[in-house]
Amino acid sequence: MTDTPLQPLLNDAVIALQAPTQVWSDESGDMGSAPIHGVYHGDVRHVRALTVAVEGTAVETIACSSPAPQQAVFAAVLRGIDDDQPDPKVRLDRTRTVRAGQVEERILVSSHREVPVPVTLTVTLVPDFEPLQRVKAGLPDHGAWGWDGERASSGAASFALTAPGAAIAVEGAAIAIRWTTVLAPRAGTEFSLALALEDATLVVTAPAVEAGAAVPETGDTRLRRWLDRAAGDLAALRLALPAHPDDAFYAAGAPWFFTLFGRDSIWAARLALSQDPAIAASTLRVLARLQGTKKDPATAEAPGKIPHELRSGALSLPNEGVHLPPLYYGTVDATPLWVCLLADAREAGMPEAEVRELLPALRAALGWMTEHGDASGSGFIDYVDETGHGLANQGWKDSGDSIQWRSGRLADGPIALSEVQAYAYEAAVRGAELLDALGEDGGDALRTWAADLRARFRAAYWVTTPEGHYPAIALDAHGAAVDTLTSNIGHLIGTGLLDPEEERACAELLLGDSMSSGFGIRTMSSGATGFWPLSYHGGSVWAHDTAVAVHGMLRAGLRDEAAAVARQLVDAAEGFDYRMPELHAGDARTPGVAPVPYPASCRPQAWSAAAAVVCADALG
Repeated sequence: MTDTPLQPLLNDAVIALQAPTQVWSDESGDMGSAPIHGVYHGDVRHVRALTVAVEGTAVETIACSSPAPQQAVFAAVLRGIDDDQPDPKVRLDRTRTVRAGQVEERILVSSHREVPVPVTLTVTLVPDFEPLQRVKAGLPDHGAWGWDGERASSGAASFALTAPGAAIAVEGAAIAIRWTTVLAPRAGTEFSLALALEDATLVVTAPAVEAGAAVPETGDTRLRRWLDRAAGDLAALRLALPAHPDDAFYAAGAPWFFTLFGRDSIWAARLALSQDPAIAASTLRVLARLQGTKKDPATAEAPGKIPHELRSGALSLPNEGVHLPPLYYGTVDATPLWVCLLADAREAGMPEAEVRELLPALRAALGWMTEHGDASGSGFIDYVDETGHGLANQGWKDSGDSIQWRSGRLADGPIALSEVQAYAYEAAVRGAELLDALGEDGGDALRTWAADLRARFRAAYWVTTPEGHYPAIALDAHGAAVDTLTSNIGHLIGTGLLDPEEERACAELLLGDSMSSGFGIRTMSSGATGFWPLSYHGGSVWAHDTAVAVHGMLRAGLRDEAAAVARQLVDAAEGFDYRMPELHAGDARTPGVAPVPYPASCRPQAWSAAAAVVCADALG
């Protein structure tokens, strides 16, 4: 056994959520038996354990379901207070409903017996007020909390507890909520408790406007189920900044990324554009308000740069050597992607007046690309962590071992990712078109910059290995092309950086045996030394990553290839009951065997849910 702190596993936990609130439990509805369990609001876990007990009997769970993202339903039998016949006649049904800042538990105990049944029901609740980052790091640190008879609190975080008809008392480190009643023959009694959660430090809130996106039509039953589930999850992941509650964006995902992430929120809005064009416009405005204005190595801020993430406080992950400020700009791709989303949104009908309002942010973003994006003088947009405790890798594959050679050796930074050059090329070309359309100057200079980038990319990035001829994942600190075949090439398709023959060749590689798992595109080829199906970025399959390739193939006119990849994701979605997780294992598909979960995978995840919309576009 290792003494190293471990990140909680998530694959068999039950979640109910409405951002910024989420509840994780086991299939009985109880919380406390697994590290992830609890009631969370924003970046704080308010309750780490909640259990239901009935005096004189075990509570034996027989069913669990999630009819909506905000709700979980549990059924159990109470045989210890039943009669001696085979059919269970006394049962307990729990319904958990989560709204932003509220959690309600309704417990119905019902009897089909012909005699009265005494019942003493106790809910034991353990307050926690533990930072989410401590839970993720596997470093529980249960602090002190106070109780005033109605509210539990610790610092700025608190929750009010109501439980009509119950006796409530603090018993040791827990709060006991107890009801005593007698069930009449063939009758039932409902008990309820509610938590109203507050945190004065929250930097995100529920949006003022409810989701109103239409689900695309399809005759494919499985795709319809995925689309319906994804639409519910996307609605549950909507957030806003308190000062601008009318501008919603998608939180990246539960449980760890329940906040604004530049890259994730942009890609989720972009992939879901045909279903919900309004959130693309509001996401653009949210990020523009936080756009960088100065050079600050401590936060990785630079003029025009779009931020990476927003938190209530500093984020510390000691087992990863990461310490990030509350507003962190350590992402190399969010800025060009912001420009691409603006161009997409305009094409989808964003009013010109709204586009024009973002003109200063557009110019600033394009300025970051052309003036500040080359951090090391490599000639390409690259990144390097100047603090020693920020993110070592600042593309979407941001784990420490994600950029490696076919031999398995890690690449030396600064790193210039191939897909970032593609995003930047597309952003420059489409940014120039935007400036032209708005009657602004600067378009010709951007087109010249883009053409030069395209030429230099062709000279620097292409490699030939036993797997074929393709763009490298990145250039390393020495300008050498890191030769591993990865899913990154899928992000190049449809951007204009490659010519049509090169796009088709990349699509064929992605559909080949080493990259295609049968349930989506692997992040790394199975022919690479570092490949492992359960590696976070070195062999797993990410739904959004695969969907980005589908998105690009559609734009490149590769409809057959796009449909083939989309069908793999539909098959995977079926294996996960139509809630696609953040990622899953990159094992080769075996007939009759479902995809293997990545056990620490977040779910729901906004860009994984949005992948359903792109698949519908490909299969329509």
